[in-house]
Amino acid sequence: MAYDDALAERVRAALPEAARVREVAMFGSRCFMVDGNLAVGVMGDELLVRVGRDAHDETVTEPGVRTADMRGRPMHGWVLVARTAVASDAGLAAWVTRGAAFARSLPPKA
Repeated sequence: MAYDDALAERVRAALPEAARVREVAMFGSRCFMVDGNLAVGVMGDELLVRVGRDAHDETVTEPGVRTADMRGRPMHGWVLVARTAVASDAGLAAWVTRGAAFARSLPPKA
């Protein structure tokens, strides 16, 4: 699955400047690690966001959001946000900030 280069570029611009960010090609997507933990990614034309298990059920009730799955297996704690929900820069920034905040809440990895 190819990923949307334009969306990936917008994600780069929306990531917190103070964060240690590393980009990784993974599962045919472009993922962004914050402090060594996966925070967000671009899968196709959707945004993958790590929200954690505790926030998952509430998050999937938001418009344009669904549970991420890998080969048919639901990934609780991860959501896919539709292109329409990240069409505005403010909408994208809110989701990127959410994913980065969750990643930062975890112990840093090298």
